[in-house]
Amino acid sequence: MPQRLTIRRLGRTDYEPVWHAMQAFTAARTDDTMDELWVTEHPPIYTLGLNRRDVRLPARDDIQLMLVDRGGKITYHGPGQVVIYLLLDLNRKGLKVRQLVGAMENTIIELLAAHEIEASTLANAPGVYVAGRKIASLGLRLKKNHCYHGLALNVAMDLSPFDAIDPCGYRGLQVAQLADLGIDMSLPAVADALLLNLCRDLAYTDIQYTDETPA
Repeated sequence: MPQRLTIRRLGRTDYEPVWHAMQAFTAARTDDTMDELWVTEHPPIYTLGLNRRDVRLPARDDIQLMLVDRGGKITYHGPGQVVIYLLLDLNRKGLKVRQLVGAMENTIIELLAAHEIEASTLANAPGVYVAGRKIASLGLRLKKNHCYHGLALNVAMDLSPFDAIDPCGYRGLQVAQLADLGIDMSLPAVADALLLNLCRDLAYTDIQYTDETPA
């Protein structure tokens, strides 16, 4: 039976309405609802996940801080970063959360490997790292075996807002981006490469694309 998927290319979007749209989509979905991937880029914003203990909050007031319902601690989103949200029925896919996280990490590692960049993961810190620097963040929310939120990959962005936080709760953790590794790709090209890897690794075979914003 074909594994069906809708991919939404949303362009640049404000974080909050997309977050609420993910919540609404997940709350309304049924056993027949197609899985979706939403591809976007956000204006500058810090998001603080559910693991809020001992988090150093940013000491700057020019970038909004929002409390959200994903797992993990604090991270930054901004222009020049590809964000892919995964709205999936894990039970239908036969996936555990850890398996999905592994697939998300592998998607990014494969993209980097195609450019001869070695990347790795850390057992207790989901994400992807190059020479000890974090290049991609992951965070999910699970409700009744339906997930939302997803991954963010730094492509070509101003990394200085990360200096005001401990990315994902790790003091002194440095961040990286594709541009600084000599990978010159546009955001749409990076998104397409990630989507290709994700769809293959998650075994989606019947894929439709849309630019429509979620209802």
